[in-house]
Amino acid sequence: MDDQNKNLILATALSFLVILVWFILFPPPEPDTQLDSLPPAQSTQIESDGTATVPATPADRQVAPETDTREDALVDAPRIPVMTDRVSGSISLLGGRIDDLSLNDYRVTQDPDAEIVKMLSPVGTPDAYYALYGWAPGGGLDPASVPGPNTLWSVAQGDALGVDSPVTLSWDNGAGQTFTRTIEIDEDYLFTITQSVANTGDAPVTVAPYGVLARHGEPSDLRNFFILHEGVVAMADGELTETDWSDMPDFEFSERERARAEVTQVTQNGWIGFTDHFWMSTLIPAPGSAFKSVAKYDERRDIYQAETVMPTQTVAPGTSVTVTSQLFAGAKEWEAIRNYQSAGVEGFIDSIDWGWFFFLTKPIFWLLHELNLLIGNMGWAIIGLTLIIKAILFPLAYKSYVSMAKMKELQPQMEKLKEEAGDDRQKMQQGMMELYKREKVNPAAGCLPILLQIPIFFSLYKVIFVTIELRHAPFFGPFQDLSAPDPTSIMNLFGLLPFEGPEPTSILALIFIGILPLLLGISMWLQQKLNPAPTDPTQQMIFAWMPWVFMFMLGSFASGLVVYWIANNTITFAQQYLIMRSQGYTPDVFGNIKGSFKRKAGEDAEK
Repeated sequence: MDDQNKNLILATALSFLVILVWFILFPPPEPDTQLDSLPPAQSTQIESDGTATVPATPADRQVAPETDTREDALVDAPRIPVMTDRVSGSISLLGGRIDDLSLNDYRVTQDPDAEIVKMLSPVGTPDAYYALYGWAPGGGLDPASVPGPNTLWSVAQGDALGVDSPVTLSWDNGAGQTFTRTIEIDEDYLFTITQSVANTGDAPVTVAPYGVLARHGEPSDLRNFFILHEGVVAMADGELTETDWSDMPDFEFSERERARAEVTQVTQNGWIGFTDHFWMSTLIPAPGSAFKSVAKYDERRDIYQAETVMPTQTVAPGTSVTVTSQLFAGAKEWEAIRNYQSAGVEGFIDSIDWGWFFFLTKPIFWLLHELNLLIGNMGWAIIGLTLIIKAILFPLAYKSYVSMAKMKELQPQMEKLKEEAGDDRQKMQQGMMELYKREKVNPAAGCLPILLQIPIFFSLYKVIFVTIELRHAPFFGPFQDLSAPDPTSIMNLFGLLPFEGPEPTSILALIFIGILPLLLGISMWLQQKLNPAPTDPTQQMIFAWMPWVFMFMLGSFASGLVVYWIANNTITFAQQYLIMRSQGYTPDVFGNIKGSFKRKAGEDAEK
C-alpha cells in the first residue's frame, strides 16, 4: 500500500470516527415541547441582604394559592398591561412583579395557529417564572417597612406599559418613607427599572436595592443536550460563568442566603440571569456599579433564583435615593443582544452559548447572519457561506489537489520502485522519500482539507442548533425549518404518496431517509469518482461504503447542516476537477463510474 492511499484511508477513518463519536455522544435532540406543562408549583420566598453589614432578612410573604389555569392566576391581583409590537403581558401590582410576558414574534411550533411563546408566568401557574424588585432593610427599618414580593403597589402614573409609555408604581410604608418604581420598556426586550425611596421621617434609614429572578422547578422545556448550556449565565468583571440547572442543588448551603448559593462580588460591570435554548432573562445593574451576584437554589421549595444586591444606601431625613437597573427578558437574538452590548452591557453577546470553538462559531454566525439579510433566505445563505469558506480555504485546497495530481503522475514511478524494492520495505520507503523530495510532492497534503472541515462542520452544527435565527428558518418547499431534520422520506416517495412519513426523530426516519441525505450520499460518491478505485480490496470496501454510511449517519442531523455538506461536496468536486485538469491530469469521472459497476458485475458473476 503506497503512502497516498495510507493517507487517504487515515483521513477517511479519522473523519468517520469523529462523526461517529459525535453522533453517539450528541444524538439529535428531541423536538421542542410546550412551555407550560409542569404540575402546579408552590409559591416563592425571596431573601436578600445589602452588604456584609446588613443581615439577610426574609421578605414578608403569604403563600399564593395554586391555580388551575394561567387565566386564574392572572386575576388574583390587579395588573397593568404590557404591550409592544414584540411582547405582550402584564405587571402584577402585588409585589410589582414582572410575571406575565409572551413573545409575539415566536410560536411554540410552526403551525400558524400555534400559541405564541410564553416566557414569564405568575406564581400559582405551571413553570412559574418572574422578576421582582425591592429593598432589603438596614438600620432604622423593620422588614414590614420595605416593599417586598407581596406588597400591593398603587399606580402613580400610566395605565399601560409600552414603548415611550412608562408606568410608575408607588407605596407609602406609613413610617415616613415613600417608595416609587418606574418601569420602561424599549422596542425589543429590555426593561429599565428605576427604584426610589424618599425619607420624610426624622431619622436616617439604610436600605439595599435588589433584583430577583425566580423559577419554580426546572423548566419543562429543558433540552438536557450536552452541546447546549441551560441554567445560570453570569458575567462578573469580564469573566463569564455558566452553571447548569443540575449543578445548582450541589451549591454549598449558605446560612446568610438560607439556601444553597454561590455568591460573587462584582466590582464594576456584570449581570446574571437564566438562559434557555432560545430565551433568556437577565438582571443588569447599571454599568460601573458594584453589586453582589447570587445564584441560589432553595431546596425546600424547589425554587431557583438569580439575584443582584446593590450596596447599602443611607437615606437622610428630607432626602431620597434612586437606583436604576435593567432587565432583559426575551429571545436571544444576536442583533438585539449585540446592540445592548454596544450600549454598555459588557460581554452580553457571550450570553449566547458559542461553545469551545467560539473563535469559529462567532465569525461563522456573523457571516451567515449578514448573508441571510442580503439574500433573504437562510438556505441560500448557508450555500453562500459554503462558497466563502471554500474560497478562503482555496489556497490550501489548491496545493492539496495539485499534490494529488502529481501523485497520480508519479504512480508509474512508484510502481517501478515497488518492483525494484521487492520485499525490502526500508529500501522502498527511502526511494519514495527521495522521489517526493525530488518532485516536491507532499503526500500528506491531501489530508489537510478533510481535517480542516471537521472543526468547521462542528462549529456550523453549533451555530445551527444554538442560535434562534435558525429556529423555524425556511429554505423552500418541504424544508421549512433548517434547524430540524429533513422532513421528507423515501417511505412516502418524498410526499408523492398520500400518507405521512416517519417522525423525524424516530428509528424509521434513520432508515427511510429524506431527499437531502440522499443527495449527500450521491455527492460524496461522485466526489470519489474523480479518481480510479484503489486496487487494494480493503481500500475498495472502505471507499465503496463510506458515502452511504455518512448518508445514514447525517440523515437525522439538522437539514441546514446537510445543505452545507452537499454544497461543500459539490464545490469540492468542481475545484478538484478543474485543478487536476490544470496540472495535466484529466479525471475520467464517467469511466470510473462505469468501472465500478463493471467490477461489481464481475464480482457477482464470480459468486
